[in-house]
Order: sequence, then C-alpha cells, then structure tokens
Amino acid sequence: MIPDSLRQLLDATQGQHEAEWQGRRVLLFNADWGELAVSLQGAQVLHFRPAPAHGDGWLWVTSTPQAVPGTIRGGIPVCWPWFADESPDGRGPMHGTARQAEWRLDGVDDEDEGVEVHLSPTTRLDEQLTPRVVIHASARRLHVELITEHLGETPVKLTAALHTYFTVAHAHQCRIEGLAGARYLDKRLDFSEAHQQGELGVRGPLDRIYESNRPLVLDDGVRRFKIAKQGSDSTVVWHPDTDLPGDTPIDAGHRFLCVEAACTRLDPVWLVPGAQHLLATTLTREDMPQ
Repeated sequence: MIPDSLRQLLDATQGQHEAEWQGRRVLLFNADWGELAVSLQGAQVLHFRPAPAHGDGWLWVTSTPQAVPGTIRGGIPVCWPWFADESPDGRGPMHGTARQAEWRLDGVDDEDEGVEVHLSPTTRLDEQLTPRVVIHASARRLHVELITEHLGETPVKLTAALHTYFTVAHAHQCRIEGLAGARYLDKRLDFSEAHQQGELGVRGPLDRIYESNRPLVLDDGVRRFKIAKQGSDSTVVWHPDTDLPGDTPIDAGHRFLCVEAACTRLDPVWLVPGAQHLLATTLTREDMPQ
C-alpha cells in the first residue's frame, strides 16, 4: 500500500523516470516486469509490485512522512552503520546515518526480466566504513543488498538492518513460519530472553530480535511472502499495534508488519581493514507461479 501521490507518479511513468516526492528525489520504474520506486534519501526502496500489476504492492509506506531531513517510514529503510540506538558513542541518530543521507545513482542495468540499481552515498558517512546498495527487481522477486567495505586501518564493529515493512491485510491475521524454537530478546521487556514456542502469531505489539538465519514465510491470510537472507543471524519482528508513531495514520496502523534481516547485538560484525560484509534480503511470493 502506497500513498496516492506516489501511485500517480508511477502511473505516469513509462520505463525509468526521476521525480520529486515529499521533498525527495525518487527513482521510478514502470516496465513489463513490474514497478519499483526508490528514494535517493537513504537508498530506500519505497514500492515494489511485479507484473501482472494488480492489487497492492508488497511494501507499505506511510502517507504522512516526516519533512526532510526526517525520514520516510515504510518500504525498506537501510539501517547503517548501526541498528536501533547502538551507535558507538550512544549519541548518534536512531538506526544510523544512512537513512537521512543523500545517495547517488551509480548505474542501472536493464535485464530481460527486471532491473538492477546501484547506489552509493554522496558524502562520507563513517570514518572507516563505506556502504553500497544494490537493488534487483524482477517479475519474480525483490532482492536488496547492503555491502559494507572497510577502508580504514583498525577493526570496526558493525550492526545494520534492512528494515522491511510488508503490506498485510491485517497485522493480527499474520503468522510467521520458521521461527519455532528460536531464542529471542524481547525489547518490550528490557531485552529479556525467551524461546519461541511454536510458530509466531501476531496478536498485539511486538518488538523482538530473534537469533535466526532461517528462511521464513509471512502469511497474512491472503498472501504468503517468502523471506530469505544472507549475512544475518538476527531476524527482527516489529509491530507497534495501537501505540503508533506520529507519522503513521491511525487507519493504516494494522496494514503493515516489519520482518527484518539484521545484524544486531546478538550477532555484530567485526570488520578488519580491507574486508567486506554483505547483508541481503530476498523477497518472493510462495503463492505466485515460479
């Protein structure tokens, strides 16, 4: 589910186009394989809908985003070079510096069944680390990579996330398959530790970090999303229920659920000089023909 104003820009696009939406530059693709919208603030995927184009897209985006330099809630925000409030000095912005930064388009590779988009920040975001984002969209899947390179001289601890907001029929109808038995930290209970008993059903507010690298299925009673990932041993599941952030309309509060590929306090990455780390998420539909 995307805002009407973004829907109108996509409907007016043929092929590839750059436009302005909510004070941000956005890349728009409307082709035979489907639709894609990416904000150059934060290298953030806002919308994906494979062809044949009918029904909702796969990602939810608020219709009332914060004004720039604030961020857009929804889509797939890039949390880098730390997740949540885990900045090294404890004073950095929530979820890192990449989300508010301006990114440049480095290249677009057109393919028979989709497109590959390459992005990098326009300014240096960290003294030693530098990120790149690669987005591959096609009629079959959405694949997003966050690649971190260490260009400095001393080891650095990295946490990060691809903070995916799925559009769902209703959050309370959702079931996530693949987390049974996994250990998790419950952020709503001061990071207390527990183990998931059976598959996860969403019945109220959730904010958990699961220790899991397994592929998952998100079933909302209408669609079944398959979620795979690389370079991640944490899966974050978040929904605020009725305690909605200020940039989320009340009538949209149950239309999204976050299931995130992440590296968190459970599995921080230590990068040495010259090393790289790849964090990726791959989304497909189990109920679509392959």
